[in-house]
Amino acid sequence: MASSRRFFSDKLCPVRAKRERRKEARPGELIAAALDLFVEKGFAATRVDEVAARAGVSKGTLFLYFQSKEELFKAVVVENLSGRFVEWNAEFEVFEGSASDMLRYCLRVWWERVGSTKASGLTKLLMSEGGNFPELAEFYRQEVVHPGHALVRRILQRGIDSGEFAPVDLDHAIYAVIAPMMFLMLWKHSTPMCIDGKSELDPETFIAVQTEIVLQGLLARPSA
Repeated sequence: MASSRRFFSDKLCPVRAKRERRKEARPGELIAAALDLFVEKGFAATRVDEVAARAGVSKGTLFLYFQSKEELFKAVVVENLSGRFVEWNAEFEVFEGSASDMLRYCLRVWWERVGSTKASGLTKLLMSEGGNFPELAEFYRQEVVHPGHALVRRILQRGIDSGEFAPVDLDHAIYAVIAPMMFLMLWKHSTPMCIDGKSELDPETFIAVQTEIVLQGLLARPSA
């Protein structure tokens, strides 16, 4: 019934309907515009009026949805990064393959959903500007770093518990998994560099090779 009323309302007043749909879309448009500018210019150099202009709204409209540039940045992080961990942990619960297969899948999908996108530039931004904005740095740690570490820890622990992986210091082994991803994000959002002066780095191949290197160190071996 409600959908029928809205349909007839839209037909009778298309201008109002268009304006309402436009209003509903504004937060997403502002977040997308903010992501572009934060990655392009950094947090400190990005002005809220620039974000509003790129989203096609006034600065006053922006403040209707976000009280400050800091709150806008947090929304960008949640929308593009921290929100991903819900789906990843859900996939973890039903994954039926080995821990090795799960690690391969996790890193490959991370590149597809985050690493290859503009959102990966947020990590470089926090590494370069986090010291000047401790509140944002702490927010990023809570929303992205801690859940990311927890997910990798779950995969490694699963392998150890099943006997597939050798017991390791998980607090440090986590970084062996994360370090290649950090490198790719910095590489993607820095001055392009060739590996040997002739060929560009292929991210998918790099991830596959690094994953196998890590797995060779993790796999349990029969004792002598």
